[in-house]
Amino acid sequence: MKLLEKLAQEKVLRDPIHDFIHIQDQLILDLINTKEFQRLRRVQQLGVANTIFHGATHDRFGHCAGAYELARRVTDYFGQYFASKTPGDGLWNPEERMVTLAAALLHDVGHGAFSHTFEHLFHTDHEAMTQQIIMGDTEIHQVLLQEGPDFPNKVASVIAKTYPNPQVVQLISSQLDVDRMDYLLRDAYYTGASYGEFDLSRILRMLRPCQRGIAVNIGGMHAVESYLVARYQMYLQVYFHPVSRGMEILLEHLLGRVKELLSAGKEPQSLVGPLLAPVFQEDHDLTVHEYLRLDDNLFLTAINGWQDSDDTILADLSQRFLGRKPLKSIQINEQSAPHLDSLEKIVKEAGFDPRYYTARNDAYDLPYDDYKPAAKKPRTQIELVLADGSHRELSELSTLVGAIKGRASLDQRFFFPREMLDNGPDDLFTDVHADFQSLIKNDTFIPGED
Repeated sequence: MKLLEKLAQEKVLRDPIHDFIHIQDQLILDLINTKEFQRLRRVQQLGVANTIFHGATHDRFGHCAGAYELARRVTDYFGQYFASKTPGDGLWNPEERMVTLAAALLHDVGHGAFSHTFEHLFHTDHEAMTQQIIMGDTEIHQVLLQEGPDFPNKVASVIAKTYPNPQVVQLISSQLDVDRMDYLLRDAYYTGASYGEFDLSRILRMLRPCQRGIAVNIGGMHAVESYLVARYQMYLQVYFHPVSRGMEILLEHLLGRVKELLSAGKEPQSLVGPLLAPVFQEDHDLTVHEYLRLDDNLFLTAINGWQDSDDTILADLSQRFLGRKPLKSIQINEQSAPHLDSLEKIVKEAGFDPRYYTARNDAYDLPYDDYKPAAKKPRTQIELVLADGSHRELSELSTLVGAIKGRASLDQRFFFPREMLDNGPDDLFTDVHADFQSLIKNDTFIPGED
């Protein structure tokens, strides 16, 4: 591997989370300056969450740069104090530094417009797209080749979690990685959610390389507890926010309506224009070039135009989305969910097509779990290093983590038009709305007697 020289003069990015992001290598600077990485300035980190948390206008560019900075601090710390002395000693190999930094910087370069909403509707995978960007005909690929002919493949394999060194993989993707540590602090800062904060400096100082990957010195246990609680709280209070999900569903449904109109030949292709057209083509896999032309601004411009569509559903959904009129929601559970047809029927009686004005949505997260090899997606558990050098899984020593281990956070909701809660004097559907409201108590669906 060709190890590029350091920059003659270090460059920095001023960052509200990490103070300075230090650019010390020409390769990293060149990657940041590629058009594919600069595109991340036009993809918001939290999708439509800024309609609830007005400060949450931060982008994927800042997050990726932040993840890189944390990886830089860890690899420099490992290189100074835990560098490998003999092959197989389980310590850090300084030659892994550049692949780690590049993977941290590029780990989200494949995110689409509006992040996960885009993936749900158009069946894309940002990690798979990231690998295609790294390996494809891109400026990023050409920059990575400066490090060696096999270097792009090495970086892509870190994203794919197939890279042979588990230390590198776990720094980028695990239950305690630079990705999560950055986005929790960054999202907490921009949303104003102080419960997303934790002692980052302590955790970074307590990380240790080991044979199986990355562990934490026992002295960092309480800092890791705080990190996991912060993550738990952020999911419940920010990422699972019902109003944000109501906006996401509006977005998903209006894009689905465009897709249906085009496939039925009811609208000309000019409805979407040349840049968006490939997204809505049936049985068409987006090329890397087509994908990289997409960003939040492009979709927002199109939605602005769709407000005037001759199709009343598309026009209405677009107006609701841009005017911040999210679908309302109520909680459901396994017992009430089978009875939702009755609510959908009432919504239809009120004049709304249930396909576009209702939704059943589950928000699911598992705050922490230990390694279970039989699981569909086994997790890399967090291990603590004791004074004698032995390792123990985190929840074995932490009663706090033991209480949340394996316990999923699940919020099931039914979404519907806010008009269903109206009972004004000029309301033509007062009786219908009353029937709907009679099935709701304390924000929860209570099915009637069959």
